[in-house]
Amino acid sequence: MSSLSDRLAAARRGDEPGDSPAADDAATGAESGAPGAPGASASAASPASPAGAEGAGQPTVAGKRRATSEAALSARRAAAAPAGDRIDDLKANVHAELMRELGPRLYDADLDTAELDQQVRAVLAEVLAAQDRPLSSSDRARVTQEISDDILGYGPIEPFLRDPDVSEVMVNGHASIWLERDGRLVPADAQFVDEAHLRRTIDKIVSRIGRRIDESSPMVDARLPDGSRVNAVVPPLAVDGSALTIRKFATDPLTVADLISFGSLTPQTAEFLDACVRGRLNVIVSGSTGAGKTTTLNVLSSFIPSDERIVTIEDAAELQLKQDHVVRLESRPANIEGRGEVTIRDLVRNSLRMRPDRIIVGEVRDASALDMLQAMNTGHDGSICTLHSNGPRDTLSRMETMVLMAGMDLPIRAIREQVASAVDLIVHQTRLKDGTRRITHITEVERMEGDVITLQDVFLFDGSLGFDRDGRSLGRLRPTGLRPKSLEKLALVNVTVDPMLFMADRIA
Repeated sequence: MSSLSDRLAAARRGDEPGDSPAADDAATGAESGAPGAPGASASAASPASPAGAEGAGQPTVAGKRRATSEAALSARRAAAAPAGDRIDDLKANVHAELMRELGPRLYDADLDTAELDQQVRAVLAEVLAAQDRPLSSSDRARVTQEISDDILGYGPIEPFLRDPDVSEVMVNGHASIWLERDGRLVPADAQFVDEAHLRRTIDKIVSRIGRRIDESSPMVDARLPDGSRVNAVVPPLAVDGSALTIRKFATDPLTVADLISFGSLTPQTAEFLDACVRGRLNVIVSGSTGAGKTTTLNVLSSFIPSDERIVTIEDAAELQLKQDHVVRLESRPANIEGRGEVTIRDLVRNSLRMRPDRIIVGEVRDASALDMLQAMNTGHDGSICTLHSNGPRDTLSRMETMVLMAGMDLPIRAIREQVASAVDLIVHQTRLKDGTRRITHITEVERMEGDVITLQDVFLFDGSLGFDRDGRSLGRLRPTGLRPKSLEKLALVNVTVDPMLFMADRIA
């Protein structure tokens, strides 16, 4: 058996590259004097040897090397940690510091948005400069933008709200964000940090228009400053985390020319609708959720002459009328004590005392239908509203149902006579399978025949042309060949329509 000195010498030689790691282990055992380690008894028997003294008081060269290697490995592991984790930690620290620096100035209603943005970015630059963590220029720009979006905007969804190609943003819990692009749903490469981060963003949106969302009131309809429609649902109603849906409105509202270029309308149908609005016909825009009813309502309202007084009534103000004389009213939910609610129906009744030439209701969904019919039948011609339905006939059925919701014990025939007298035109819009939004029916409401309201399609969507290679519908609106009875009513107010628009053998 070799002596302790020989083994220690071997251990020193093992410090050179290529030597056996077993020698290192032997040397370590010798230096530690652990029971059972090779040479432990020999070390005790020869305490005076120089090598034994070295092993008793100091780590061997191999031990030093191993400690150094482990420290280097830990440093490499820390450096190799996911960049996203390090950036997130830095963002959290900078965000907290920024909140301490700015404090209540972030919520000062009198502070101009541009001035607040300038202050936030100035403080953000100072805070980042004071951080002891080195950042590349790209990481610095990323952190600056993301924290600015969090403080001044709506966190990870802010870039999508700025993207003109995104028409809808859907958040299904903090880790799942979906977008609608070109009528198609696609997942977004972004997410909120956690549920609390998402809830803060929702609270920021709804609090700006004086609304609230919590466990006692877990659903809310709201809007962004640009008019984009917002709906939020939080636990316990939302089982998998808070749900946020934002239907964007274009900064520059779509015009009738845009709808024609998209294929939603045709020049001939646009000319006819222009005449109907100027001629003060009462119009209902119907369709399913997301069919584009509000956009069409905006376009129809653009046909209203600028010298008329318009009163708009909405749950969340999102209409973008360009006329000068517009009064915008918005309903209000009850407060935390269950008081102070102002409904669409209350606003419709009040609008009759405001001397309106036109009443535009963003959406009729309840007993306000009765008051809307009353307004249309009491001299407020030219009113426009939207309503959810599957088709023109269903539009009338839903109108009857909502009138009954008012609690009036009215016979069905009386309600139908009111509807037939009040409503002149139904414009029905559909979101097709390919994601495009098309007006599929322009239908005239004629009169009562027995107990049934008669309808007449003036323009009808023809889908027999099929689809192109990309699956896009080639269908078009075509005239049915029937001349609308409302042309006589239009003539009485000096609005004329070219009868050639209704020829059945031409594409509308």
